[in-house]
Amino acid sequence: MTTARDGASIRLYGGQRTRASMVRWFLEEKGIDHELIELDLQSQQHRQADFLRINPFGKLPALVDESIVGSDGQPLTIFESGAILLHLAEQHTDDIKSVAERALTSQWLLFANATLSIALFVPSSREREFPRLMDVLNRQLDPDRPLVGPCWGAADCAVQAYLAYLPIFFPEIDLSAYPVVQAVIDRTRKQPTYLRVMGQR
Repeated sequence: MTTARDGASIRLYGGQRTRASMVRWFLEEKGIDHELIELDLQSQQHRQADFLRINPFGKLPALVDESIVGSDGQPLTIFESGAILLHLAEQHTDDIKSVAERALTSQWLLFANATLSIALFVPSSREREFPRLMDVLNRQLDPDRPLVGPCWGAADCAVQAYLAYLPIFFPEIDLSAYPVVQAVIDRTRKQPTYLRVMGQR
């Protein structure tokens, strides 16, 4: 278990090849002070009792926010990357300024984690859903315009992170029919914070 930035009120629990990297990208991009605790999945650290008290399902990422106290009097613990991103955007940035922006942020986070990720990583869904989703995203996205509100936020983080996986995991897929999607991917993979957190893969 490795840590960084000891003493921060936010602790992010992550591990190799988990969605924690997406959350860490958001934290770093927004300059939110945090402590990163990386669990060794090979040695089953995420199945140990101390972590199961944070996420009883033993999945990563998970987050502890000591700046917020839950109904049990303990620091807030939260899992699922989309829920974590929404919490961070609401409580630790000024990104979400209205009910509408919260709803739209939630919409894109759910889309990224429940629709886009399945279309990418489930072979049968990729064959059936991928072209249609890419066609719609090619019309919905704009490299110069955030998905919600006036600045890059949680919705952009989730959608861009999944799209940027395409050249990493599926280099054989031809994206020439989706030039806007390709432009978003190219810009994402050149961002300094993305490169620092995700690595030049």
